[in-house]
Amino acid sequence: MATITASMVGELRAKTDAPMMECKKALTEADGNMDKAEELLRIKLGNKAGKASGRITAEGVVTAFVDGDAGAMIEINCETDFVTKNDSFLAMANAAAMLVAKNNPADLAALGALAYEQDGFGPTLEDVRKGLIGKIGENMSFRRFKRFAGNGKLASYLHGTRIGVMVEFEGDDTSAKDVAMHIAAMKPVAISASDVPADLIEKERAVAAGKAEEDRKVAEAAGKQPQPADIVAKRIEGGVQKYLKEVSLHNQPFVKNDKQTVEQMLKAASTSIKGFTLYVVGEGIEKKVDDFAAEVAAQVAAAKAAA
Repeated sequence: MATITASMVGELRAKTDAPMMECKKALTEADGNMDKAEELLRIKLGNKAGKASGRITAEGVVTAFVDGDAGAMIEINCETDFVTKNDSFLAMANAAAMLVAKNNPADLAALGALAYEQDGFGPTLEDVRKGLIGKIGENMSFRRFKRFAGNGKLASYLHGTRIGVMVEFEGDDTSAKDVAMHIAAMKPVAISASDVPADLIEKERAVAAGKAEEDRKVAEAAGKQPQPADIVAKRIEGGVQKYLKEVSLHNQPFVKNDKQTVEQMLKAASTSIKGFTLYVVGEGIEKKVDDFAAEVAAQVAAAKAAA
Protein backbone atom coordinates (compact mmCIF):
# COMPACT_ATOMS: atom_id res chain seq x y z
CA MET A 1 0.00 0.00 0.00
CA ALA A 2 1.45 3.34 -1.08
CA THR A 3 1.95 6.09 1.50
CA ILE A 4 -0.42 8.99 0.80
CA THR A 5 1.34 12.24 1.65
CA ALA A 6 -0.12 15.69 2.21
CA SER A 7 1.66 16.93 -0.92
CA MET A 8 -0.03 14.22 -3.01
CA VAL A 9 -3.42 15.21 -1.65
CA GLY A 10 -2.64 18.86 -2.34
CA GLU A 11 -1.58 18.10 -5.91
CA LEU A 12 -4.77 16.16 -6.63
CA ARG A 13 -6.92 18.90 -5.12
CA ALA A 14 -5.15 21.50 -7.28
CA LYS A 15 -5.93 19.41 -10.38
CA THR A 16 -9.57 18.66 -9.52
CA ASP A 17 -10.90 21.19 -6.96
CA ALA A 18 -12.37 18.21 -5.09
CA PRO A 19 -12.58 18.30 -1.25
CA MET A 20 -9.39 17.33 0.57
CA MET A 21 -10.88 14.23 2.21
CA GLU A 22 -12.29 13.02 -1.11
CA CYS A 23 -8.85 13.46 -2.67
CA LYS A 24 -7.26 11.42 0.12
CA LYS A 25 -9.87 8.66 -0.23
CA ALA A 26 -9.37 8.52 -3.98
CA LEU A 27 -5.59 8.34 -3.67
CA THR A 28 -5.89 5.58 -1.07
CA GLU A 29 -8.23 3.58 -3.30
CA ALA A 30 -5.91 4.14 -6.28
CA ASP A 31 -2.87 3.12 -4.22
CA GLY A 32 -1.21 6.47 -4.90
CA ASN A 33 -1.77 6.49 -8.67
CA MET A 34 -2.60 10.15 -9.48
CA ASP A 35 -4.31 9.49 -12.85
CA LYS A 36 -6.44 6.68 -11.42
CA ALA A 37 -7.39 8.83 -8.42
CA GLU A 38 -8.49 11.65 -10.72
CA GLU A 39 -10.63 9.20 -12.70
CA LEU A 40 -12.22 7.89 -9.47
CA LEU A 41 -13.08 11.46 -8.45
CA ARG A 42 -14.70 12.12 -11.82
CA ILE A 43 -16.80 8.98 -11.38
CA LYS A 44 -17.91 10.04 -7.92
CA LEU A 45 -18.17 13.80 -8.29
CA GLY A 46 -18.83 14.26 -12.00
CA ASN A 47 -17.51 17.29 -13.88
CA LYS A 48 -16.79 19.16 -10.64
CA ALA A 49 -13.64 17.08 -10.37
CA GLY A 50 -12.34 18.10 -13.77
CA LYS A 51 -12.77 21.87 -13.92
CA ALA A 52 -9.25 22.62 -12.77
CA SER A 53 -7.50 19.81 -14.61
CA GLY A 54 -6.07 22.28 -17.14
CA ARG A 55 -3.90 24.01 -14.57
CA ILE A 56 -0.28 23.60 -15.54
CA THR A 57 2.58 24.05 -13.08
CA ALA A 58 5.68 23.81 -15.30
CA GLU A 59 7.05 27.13 -16.59
CA GLY A 60 8.12 28.26 -20.04
CA VAL A 61 6.79 29.88 -23.20
CA VAL A 62 5.21 28.95 -26.52
CA THR A 63 6.25 30.94 -29.58
CA ALA A 64 5.12 30.81 -33.21
CA PHE A 65 6.43 31.99 -36.57
CA VAL A 66 4.70 32.17 -39.95
CA ASP A 67 6.36 33.08 -43.24
CA GLY A 68 4.01 32.60 -46.19
CA ASP A 69 2.91 28.98 -46.34
CA ALA A 70 5.53 27.76 -43.84
CA GLY A 71 5.40 28.14 -40.10
CA ALA A 72 6.40 26.65 -36.79
CA MET A 73 5.43 26.49 -33.14
CA ILE A 74 7.75 25.58 -30.29
CA GLU A 75 7.65 25.18 -26.51
CA ILE A 76 10.67 26.07 -24.39
CA ASN A 77 10.66 25.27 -20.67
CA CYS A 78 12.44 26.88 -17.74
CA GLU A 79 12.35 26.59 -13.97
CA THR A 80 10.52 29.75 -12.86
CA ASP A 81 8.02 32.24 -14.21
CA PHE A 82 10.61 34.99 -13.67
CA VAL A 83 12.72 33.72 -16.57
CA THR A 84 9.74 33.69 -18.97
CA LYS A 85 9.89 37.50 -18.87
CA ASN A 86 13.64 37.69 -19.54
CA ASP A 87 14.40 39.43 -22.85
CA SER A 88 17.28 37.10 -23.73
CA PHE A 89 15.20 33.99 -23.05
CA LEU A 90 12.32 35.35 -25.16
CA ALA A 91 14.69 36.32 -27.98
CA MET A 92 16.05 32.76 -28.09
CA ALA A 93 12.52 31.31 -28.04
CA ASN A 94 11.36 33.48 -30.93
CA ALA A 95 14.51 32.72 -32.91
CA ALA A 96 14.00 28.99 -32.36
CA ALA A 97 10.52 29.12 -33.92
CA MET A 98 11.91 30.96 -36.94
CA LEU A 99 14.76 28.44 -37.30
CA VAL A 100 12.29 25.53 -37.28
CA ALA A 101 10.16 27.15 -39.99
CA LYS A 102 13.09 28.00 -42.24
CA ASN A 103 15.27 24.92 -41.75
CA ASN A 104 12.87 22.04 -41.01
CA PRO A 105 15.08 20.23 -38.44
CA ALA A 106 14.33 16.55 -37.95
CA ASP A 107 14.37 16.63 -34.14
CA LEU A 108 15.49 18.63 -31.09
CA ALA A 109 19.13 17.63 -31.57
CA ALA A 110 19.05 18.89 -35.16
CA LEU A 111 17.40 22.10 -34.00
CA GLY A 112 20.14 22.71 -31.45
CA ALA A 113 22.79 22.22 -34.10
CA LEU A 114 21.46 25.04 -36.31
CA ALA A 115 23.59 28.17 -36.68
CA TYR A 116 22.55 30.96 -34.32
CA GLU A 117 24.35 33.59 -32.23
CA GLN A 118 22.99 35.76 -29.42
CA ASP A 119 24.30 37.63 -26.38
CA GLY A 120 27.85 36.72 -27.33
CA PHE A 121 27.08 32.99 -27.41
CA GLY A 122 27.18 30.66 -30.42
CA PRO A 123 27.78 29.46 -33.06
CA THR A 124 24.74 27.15 -32.63
CA LEU A 125 21.37 27.44 -30.94
CA GLU A 126 22.45 24.81 -28.42
CA ASP A 127 25.52 26.92 -27.55
CA VAL A 128 23.24 29.91 -26.98
CA ARG A 129 20.99 27.82 -24.73
CA LYS A 130 23.95 26.67 -22.63
CA GLY A 131 25.34 30.20 -22.51
CA LEU A 132 22.05 31.64 -21.26
CA ILE A 133 21.82 28.93 -18.59
CA GLY A 134 25.12 30.19 -17.21
CA LYS A 135 24.19 33.85 -17.63
CA ILE A 136 20.68 33.65 -16.13
CA GLY A 137 21.44 30.89 -13.64
CA GLU A 138 18.46 28.70 -14.45
CA ASN A 139 18.03 25.57 -16.52
CA MET A 140 16.04 25.83 -19.77
CA SER A 141 15.28 23.33 -22.51
CA PHE A 142 13.62 22.99 -25.88
CA ARG A 143 10.75 20.60 -25.25
CA ARG A 144 8.82 20.17 -28.52
CA PHE A 145 8.16 21.81 -31.86
CA LYS A 146 6.13 21.33 -35.02
CA ARG A 147 6.71 22.69 -38.51
CA PHE A 148 3.82 23.40 -40.86
CA ALA A 149 3.97 23.50 -44.67
CA GLY A 150 1.95 22.25 -47.62
CA ASN A 151 -1.42 21.80 -45.93
CA GLY A 152 -3.07 25.10 -46.73
CA LYS A 153 -2.74 28.61 -45.32
CA LEU A 154 -1.63 29.22 -41.73
CA ALA A 155 -3.09 31.26 -38.88
CA SER A 156 -1.49 31.45 -35.43
CA TYR A 157 -2.70 32.73 -32.08
CA LEU A 158 -0.73 33.15 -28.85
CA HIS A 159 -2.58 33.70 -25.60
CA GLY A 160 0.15 35.47 -23.70
CA THR A 161 3.16 33.17 -23.80
CA ARG A 162 1.58 30.07 -22.24
CA ILE A 163 -0.87 28.91 -24.94
CA GLY A 164 -0.18 28.67 -28.66
CA VAL A 165 -2.36 27.55 -31.57
CA MET A 166 -1.54 27.00 -35.22
CA VAL A 167 -4.40 26.44 -37.67
CA GLU A 168 -4.07 25.05 -41.20
CA PHE A 169 -6.96 26.25 -43.34
CA GLU A 170 -8.43 27.31 -46.64
CA GLY A 171 -10.61 30.39 -46.93
CA ASP A 172 -10.98 33.58 -44.90
CA ASP A 173 -7.98 34.75 -42.86
CA THR A 174 -10.05 36.52 -40.18
CA SER A 175 -12.30 33.50 -39.60
CA ALA A 176 -9.25 31.23 -39.29
CA LYS A 177 -7.69 33.59 -36.74
CA ASP A 178 -10.96 33.56 -34.79
CA VAL A 179 -10.92 29.75 -34.81
CA ALA A 180 -7.34 29.76 -33.50
CA MET A 181 -8.45 31.99 -30.63
CA HIS A 182 -11.46 29.72 -30.02
CA ILE A 183 -9.18 26.67 -29.83
CA ALA A 184 -6.98 28.38 -27.26
CA ALA A 185 -10.04 29.03 -25.11
CA MET A 186 -12.03 25.81 -25.56
CA LYS A 187 -9.21 23.30 -26.17
CA PRO A 188 -10.88 20.80 -28.52
CA VAL A 189 -9.03 17.52 -29.13
CA ALA A 190 -10.11 17.01 -32.75
CA ILE A 191 -11.82 18.79 -35.65
CA SER A 192 -14.87 16.50 -35.72
CA ALA A 193 -16.34 13.84 -33.44
CA SER A 194 -15.16 11.11 -35.81
CA ASP A 195 -11.56 12.30 -35.35
CA VAL A 196 -11.49 11.99 -31.55
CA PRO A 197 -8.86 9.34 -30.60
CA ALA A 198 -10.31 5.97 -29.64
CA ASP A 199 -8.41 5.81 -26.36
CA LEU A 200 -10.03 9.06 -25.19
CA ILE A 201 -13.47 7.74 -26.11
CA GLU A 202 -12.90 4.50 -24.21
CA LYS A 203 -11.65 6.40 -21.18
CA GLU A 204 -14.80 8.53 -21.22
CA ARG A 205 -16.95 5.41 -21.64
CA ALA A 206 -15.23 3.87 -18.60
CA VAL A 207 -15.94 7.00 -16.56
CA ALA A 208 -19.61 6.96 -17.59
CA ALA A 209 -19.86 3.25 -16.74
CA GLY A 210 -18.22 3.87 -13.39
CA LYS A 211 -20.69 6.65 -12.62
CA ALA A 212 -23.59 4.37 -13.54
CA GLU A 213 -22.23 1.66 -11.23
CA GLU A 214 -21.87 4.20 -8.43
CA ASP A 215 -25.51 5.23 -8.93
CA ARG A 216 -26.58 1.58 -8.82
CA LYS A 217 -24.87 1.06 -5.48
CA VAL A 218 -26.48 4.20 -4.07
CA ALA A 219 -29.91 3.02 -5.24
CA GLU A 220 -29.46 -0.43 -3.70
CA ALA A 221 -28.24 1.07 -0.42
CA ALA A 222 -31.40 3.18 -0.32
CA GLY A 223 -33.59 0.15 -1.01
CA LYS A 224 -34.53 1.39 -4.46
CA GLN A 225 -34.74 -0.60 -7.68
CA PRO A 226 -31.71 0.04 -9.95
CA GLN A 227 -32.31 1.18 -13.52
CA PRO A 228 -32.68 -1.61 -16.13
CA ALA A 229 -29.52 -2.58 -18.02
CA ASP A 230 -30.77 -1.16 -21.33
CA ILE A 231 -31.44 2.23 -19.74
CA VAL A 232 -28.00 2.19 -18.14
CA ALA A 233 -26.42 1.38 -21.52
CA LYS A 234 -28.25 4.31 -23.12
CA ARG A 235 -27.08 6.61 -20.31
CA ILE A 236 -23.49 5.53 -20.83
CA GLU A 237 -23.66 6.03 -24.59
CA GLY A 238 -25.39 9.37 -24.06
CA GLY A 239 -22.52 10.47 -21.85
CA VAL A 240 -20.02 9.48 -24.53
CA GLN A 241 -21.91 11.38 -27.23
CA LYS A 242 -22.08 14.46 -25.00
CA TYR A 243 -18.33 14.25 -24.50
CA LEU A 244 -17.70 13.98 -28.25
CA LYS A 245 -19.69 17.15 -28.87
CA GLU A 246 -17.81 18.98 -26.14
CA VAL A 247 -14.32 18.13 -27.42
CA SER A 248 -14.79 18.28 -31.21
CA LEU A 249 -14.10 21.70 -32.74
CA HIS A 250 -16.97 21.67 -35.25
CA ASN A 251 -19.58 20.92 -32.57
CA GLN A 252 -18.43 23.48 -30.01
CA PRO A 253 -20.42 26.73 -29.63
CA PHE A 254 -18.32 29.50 -31.21
CA VAL A 255 -16.78 31.70 -28.50
CA LYS A 256 -17.68 34.94 -30.30
CA ASN A 257 -21.28 33.86 -30.92
CA ASP A 258 -22.57 30.91 -28.91
CA LYS A 259 -25.77 30.86 -30.99
CA GLN A 260 -23.86 29.02 -33.72
CA THR A 261 -21.34 26.22 -33.76
CA VAL A 262 -17.82 26.62 -35.11
CA GLU A 263 -18.83 24.49 -38.08
CA GLN A 264 -21.74 26.83 -38.86
CA MET A 265 -19.52 29.89 -38.58
CA LEU A 266 -16.93 28.37 -40.91
CA LYS A 267 -19.55 27.39 -43.47
CA ALA A 268 -20.92 30.94 -43.51
CA ALA A 269 -17.38 32.24 -44.09
CA SER A 270 -16.61 29.64 -46.80
CA THR A 271 -13.64 28.47 -44.72
CA SER A 272 -12.44 24.96 -43.88
CA ILE A 273 -10.03 23.84 -41.15
CA LYS A 274 -7.60 21.19 -42.36
CA GLY A 275 -5.76 20.76 -39.08
CA PHE A 276 -4.76 22.46 -35.84
CA THR A 277 -2.10 22.15 -33.16
CA LEU A 278 -2.52 23.36 -29.58
CA TYR A 279 0.42 23.77 -27.18
CA VAL A 280 -0.07 24.58 -23.49
CA VAL A 281 3.10 25.28 -21.54
CA GLY A 282 4.04 22.38 -19.29
CA GLU A 283 1.20 20.14 -20.45
CA GLY A 284 1.94 16.64 -19.24
CA ILE A 285 4.94 17.69 -17.15
CA GLU A 286 4.90 16.95 -13.45
CA LYS A 287 6.59 19.72 -11.53
CA LYS A 288 8.44 18.72 -8.39
CA VAL A 289 6.51 19.74 -5.29
CA ASP A 290 8.65 20.08 -2.20
CA ASP A 291 7.16 18.90 1.10
CA PHE A 292 8.69 21.61 3.26
CA ALA A 293 7.33 20.29 6.56
CA ALA A 294 8.67 16.80 5.84
CA GLU A 295 12.04 18.23 4.82
CA VAL A 296 12.34 20.19 8.09
CA ALA A 297 11.28 17.14 10.13
CA ALA A 298 13.90 15.03 8.39
CA GLN A 299 16.62 17.60 9.10
CA VAL A 300 15.62 17.77 12.78
CA ALA A 301 15.67 13.99 13.04
CA ALA A 302 19.09 13.84 11.37
CA ALA A 303 20.42 16.47 13.79
CA LYS A 304 19.17 14.51 16.79
CA ALA A 305 20.72 11.31 15.47
CA ALA A 306 24.06 13.04 14.97
CA ALA A 307 23.97 14.39 18.53
